[in-house]
Amino acid sequence: MNYSELLAKIVADIRIAVSLSTILPVGPAMPVNDGEVARASWALPVAGLVVGLVGAAVYAIAHRTGLPAEAAAVLALAATMLVTGALHEDGLADTLDGLGGGRSREQKLEIMRDSRIGTYGACALIVSITLRWTALATIAEPAAVAAALLIAHAAARAALPAFMWLIPPARPDGLSAGAGQPPPQSAIIAAGLGILCLAIGFGPGKAVTGLILLSVGALIWAFIATRQIGGQTGDILGALEQVGEIVVLLMAAALVL
Repeated sequence: MNYSELLAKIVADIRIAVSLSTILPVGPAMPVNDGEVARASWALPVAGLVVGLVGAAVYAIAHRTGLPAEAAAVLALAATMLVTGALHEDGLADTLDGLGGGRSREQKLEIMRDSRIGTYGACALIVSITLRWTALATIAEPAAVAAALLIAHAAARAALPAFMWLIPPARPDGLSAGAGQPPPQSAIIAAGLGILCLAIGFGPGKAVTGLILLSVGALIWAFIATRQIGGQTGDILGALEQVGEIVVLLMAAALVL
């Protein structure tokens, strides 16, 4: 493979990752074949940078107009949810409704398929949005908020390919099963990009702390998913992204205090 072919492949993977993670019309012109989504999963942290950049831009504009940090933080979060189509928030709500409301494995999976939101899901969204909003409002300074958003969205998505590689799908159909199992190299590259973002944003020492926190969160979530429903689903992955995003933003806020 020559340089131009390699570059074309990288661009194609990034377009696939961004089109899966956002509502932006940047998907490849040709239909995506089986296995391409899993292979392109290495680029999910890059898609996270795109989402974080949108949130950072909205926060900066709101700050320049004189809005307080609390209002600017709300608008930044709204922008990230808009550009992603609230994909991961939907996964969080569906997961908590299923795990909290279902008694058997089959019932949990059935509830997770239901598009209606229940009490557990609503409470989970309130907690997630409140924690992220509080963190951004605490950070306040636009450049620091931009860095926190970029790191959080990239690092939170960096764990998804490894999670998909290690934890089998809970059912034979659905978004996660359809995407397939990422190859080891895709999981490794994604994790490496996430670690790089943590190191650039927090410095090597704090990056290790962030990596440990994210790893512990992913391991706990893997244990819960495997025990409750026998594996992972698209909703489980969405919820994992939310957990990672919250962890990084709270860590960034703690460094400001």
